[in-house]
Amino acid sequence: MPSTVMFRALVFGLLLALAGCAGVEERDAGPAPVEKRPDYTPVTPPVTPPGPPARPPQPSTSSAWQPLVDRAAQAAAGGDYDQALALLERAQRIDPESGEIYLQLARTHQARGDGAQARAMAERGMLFCRGQAECDALRAYTW
Repeated sequence: MPSTVMFRALVFGLLLALAGCAGVEERDAGPAPVEKRPDYTPVTPPVTPPGPPARPPQPSTSSAWQPLVDRAAQAAAGGDYDQALALLERAQRIDPESGEIYLQLARTHQARGDGAQARAMAERGMLFCRGQAECDALRAYTW
């Protein structure tokens, strides 16, 4: 009995081997075909018309608000805090992200006697301060 099982297994294996070879066809022993590429033609990028002319450099906004800050300092030195605050608010509309303007607002509110408003201006100015000296001066009003 064991020999019959082995014989059948051997015959089955041979049949599988022959079946696997049946799908393979023999090719001509010539060189492998080479795929031809089309001739190379360089691609030129499309010509785009020039854009608008470059804008000249814009002047710094500090040149616009600096005279207002200077006049506000003179008004505050003379005790006219309302005039100083009005000038500083105009300067702030020109450059709302200037730490220096917030510092001047804090100084003017402090000189006027409004410590809470001075602190609020200094805290807001800390978001925009440039340079260690300006940041330290603003920080002094936040205590």
